[in-house]
Amino acid sequence: MKSLLLFLGIFTLTSCAELQQVANQFPELGQTQSLDIAGGLKEALNNGITKQVTKLTVTDGFFKNEMVKILLPEELQKVDKTLRSIGMSKLADDGLKVINRAAEDAVKEATPIFVDAIKNMSFTDAKNILMGNESAATTYLQNTTSTALYGKFNPVIKNSFVKVGADKIWSQIITKYNSVPLVKKVNPDLTDYTTNKAMEGVFKMIAVEEKNIRTNLTSRTSDLLKKVFALQDKK
Repeated sequence: MKSLLLFLGIFTLTSCAELQQVANQFPELGQTQSLDIAGGLKEALNNGITKQVTKLTVTDGFFKNEMVKILLPEELQKVDKTLRSIGMSKLADDGLKVINRAAEDAVKEATPIFVDAIKNMSFTDAKNILMGNESAATTYLQNTTSTALYGKFNPVIKNSFVKVGADKIWSQIITKYNSVPLVKKVNPDLTDYTTNKAMEGVFKMIAVEEKNIRTNLTSRTSDLLKKVFALQDKK
């Protein structure tokens, strides 16, 4: 994955001078090989990011995946406990499920935006990732795309809440809870919370694939991918 993102930067280079820079940095590769490997890394991008993120877009992609399942924020955990204690377990269950449904729906819409965001990586960034640790690519993406991704994810999450009925369910839950005598009233920003958790889930799944392609030779399913990750293996 690290090398994937390295040569994804190469894929965006358009001038001969930039290609020569690549050749100078990696003398074992000619310019033609660099272009070929860029295509192979685009394949790895599709296999790595799209494949893993797609797992999150299906029904229960978040809800039944313990690695990324969105749990209630701390403020609402007491709401959940109170509702269950007064016989409203089904309402509490529905509230948790619709949060995850909104995330599943949002990631489905936002994946192309995420893919576009990582294509703008510079060659210098890519080289640093190549020499970094096994999560360098994922960390780079978190540091460079989170703000832009939040701006795209958030309205999708908000619309998804309406689509899956989460806004109505949570309005009912919070109203019921706030009507209980002596409790401290709550009014959490579930759109913000779910947006951040959906992004966190995306990055977790990318990290899984990054580690896999770095360490598992069988995950390098084409000759081009084998060439690319052979560079990483030599460092």
